[in-house]
Amino acid sequence: MYSRVTLLEIDTMRTEVDEVVERFTAEFLPGLRDLPGFEGILLLVTPEGKGMVVSLWESEDAVSESAAAAAGAVQEFVTLYLSPPGREHYRVAYAELPELVAAP
Repeated sequence: MYSRVTLLEIDTMRTEVDEVVERFTAEFLPGLRDLPGFEGILLLVTPEGKGMVVSLWESEDAVSESAAAAAGAVQEFVTLYLSPPGREHYRVAYAELPELVAAP
């Protein structure tokens, strides 16, 4: 399994953190789920607007092939960030996650 980790900071002077989360899940996440190799996602945020998106992929190729969609999301949400998000790819060496229920 492989991952893309995106670190970001939401401009909380212009928008609320929960509004960004709602937009992300409504506008971007459905298309991401349809990409080949998509395995799951974690969206982590603080009340101050710091955030991390960890998307999980079945292969290194799937991470690479999904890069265009990730870049599109950065462009679509660019006015919501304090600075451009940083992205890195990782091989998931170990994971132990609880059974989670997807948010609506």
